[in-house]
Amino acid sequence: QVQLVESGGGLVQAGGSLRLSCAVSGRTGRTYTMGWFRQAPGKEREFVAALSWIGGTPYYGDSVKGRFTFSREGAKNTVYLQMNLLKPDDTAVYYCAAGRSPILRVVTEVDFWGQGTQVTVSS
Repeated sequence: QVQLVESGGGLVQAGGSLRLSCAVSGRTGRTYTMGWFRQAPGKEREFVAALSWIGGTPYYGDSVKGRFTFSREGAKNTVYLQMNLLKPDDTAVYYCAAGRSPILRVVTEVDFWGQGTQVTVSS
């Protein structure tokens, strides 16, 4: 089992920034693809960003490209999502995710979820 605990959500004005953190614990001996998803009220859970356990560079959903940055700090077993130029449409619960698949773009590829952290962007 892998446990994921998010933090860093909150209320911010449009144009502002937030950084989300996800602490990873448990059976982390196996490397997992790590990512972020979000879910706004009345909408399906949406892919935001991820980094494959194979390596390479992070990849992003179209709606956040150029504004959000995914990073991973191996020594601390923590992943981050730096969110800049936030818009009201970014308001959602943000979930940290881990998967055994090298690709993580849809919810069916996620094996473990965090509990979520609320991000609210006011206009």
